[in-house]
Amino acid sequence: MTRVLLTGFEPFGGEEVNPSWEAVSLVAAAPPPGLDLITARLSCVFGTALEELAAAVEAADPDLVLCVGQAGGRSRITVERVAINVDDARIPDNAGQQPIDEPVVAGGPAAYFAPLPVKACVAAVRAAGIPAALSQTAGTFVCNHVFYGLAHLIATRRPAMRGGFVHLPYAPGQVVDRDQPSLPVATAAEALRVLVTTGAHTGTDLRISEGATH
Repeated sequence: MTRVLLTGFEPFGGEEVNPSWEAVSLVAAAPPPGLDLITARLSCVFGTALEELAAAVEAADPDLVLCVGQAGGRSRITVERVAINVDDARIPDNAGQQPIDEPVVAGGPAAYFAPLPVKACVAAVRAAGIPAALSQTAGTFVCNHVFYGLAHLIATRRPAMRGGFVHLPYAPGQVVDRDQPSLPVATAAEALRVLVTTGAHTGTDLRISEGATH
């Protein structure tokens, strides 16, 4: 049975909830068949989040790791393609840290491509009737920090492990007083079920265009 580690984040930026952890919790309550699912909640704190991720990987010894975060303002499930080696925080993290132009891993490569069949994952979520897209940037906050740290862990210590990062839109309750797109948490959880199943069972990625013009 394929073992999957699925992670979400605690709330940040003044929000009371984080849809990433809310959706992960729903998946944990009804995991996809054929997968041994383990979950972990990560702090929205530079450094600490990577320590927590490394500890969860060590404890679970997974075949696949999918980390999940919130991307307020996006309207679709977005599977991330590229992790970059920079922390450049527009707002402080939950410990008050606000690194500017600092590497995630000193001396590490400038970037990693996700060790995940990202285009197949996007296609599978769309086939389930859920809006999805391939994203070329995970930002420069704690989400990208975790994504790069995961990719670096795979490249340097766990080459047989697959991993990736996906962003979720706001949950509806977060946007009742603002003009921002949202997605029900239950729908996001169904997308995560599709993503972990696809990531666990798909070999070669699809060769289709998912590029961006801007």
